[in-house]
Amino acid sequence: MEAKLRKFIIAGTILYTILILYFMFFAFNRLDDVTSDYGYTFLLVLNSVPLQFPEPTFSWLFDFGNIAAFIPFGIVIPLLYRSGFGKFISLFVLTILVLESLQALTHLGGFDVADVLSNTLGAAIGFIAYRVGFSSKISYKKLITSALFIVVLLVGVIVISETINYVVAKREGPIQALHNVKEMNGTMPITENLPSFTVAGKKIEPKMNVYNSEGDKSKSYTYILENKKEVMFYSYFSIPDKGEITILLDGKKIAHIEQYPNVEPLNLASDNKISEITIIVSGNAKLWDVRFSEMKHWWE
Repeated sequence: MEAKLRKFIIAGTILYTILILYFMFFAFNRLDDVTSDYGYTFLLVLNSVPLQFPEPTFSWLFDFGNIAAFIPFGIVIPLLYRSGFGKFISLFVLTILVLESLQALTHLGGFDVADVLSNTLGAAIGFIAYRVGFSSKISYKKLITSALFIVVLLVGVIVISETINYVVAKREGPIQALHNVKEMNGTMPITENLPSFTVAGKKIEPKMNVYNSEGDKSKSYTYILENKKEVMFYSYFSIPDKGEITILLDGKKIAHIEQYPNVEPLNLASDNKISEITIIVSGNAKLWDVRFSEMKHWWE
């Protein structure tokens, strides 16, 4: 490589590196979080795939940039300093680990293993492009072939990511009435000949169940959920006059509602395992169409 061309590439690489460091440490209002009272952020579990099918969203562009922005390093570094793939990728991963740690320790971002994977994929794609179009005598044909390889490899990453996402991601299972699960204390909601009633001038016709109290007395409904995990609860409620609705998961209060004269939806979610749910209704309060679903893998 000519000395003049080498100096030009080195200068361009330095400027590009400065740009990448700016985005890693200062872009997206990162300086606003420097004085944050929150602790250091280290995400050591891979909870997302690197890149999915293109979508017109900032999130997708950000994920794409996490890969594409590091492709040039896979080309210019081995072009300037001849090295094998193993040595190059090892030094690259070490550098990214240091930078991600600095982001977390300075509160200018967080350590995210997903970012490490995405950045490394970009560098690996760049190295393959270097092998195809830059490792020997450079020609326009080789450059075009190298560019096509980059496109093909990016598409491959998307396809593999979508496949992994389909296999490991959880989806919401069928929604079923809460009263269909095993009961604990024998108290049953109304499930047959469901009464219609009027709330704020609107006629309500429940379809699954109705939970209410008896006069001024409280009524408690408890169900055994047998350690179900990642459960979503859905229902509607109204408290036109004095009354309360309390919901507990394994004895811990997660909702307490007083006097809502209109029809309101009530949606709750829990990431922890749940052994039982208790619904306490008192006064002039009603809860109806109480149902739940679980997040499950496709094979479940």
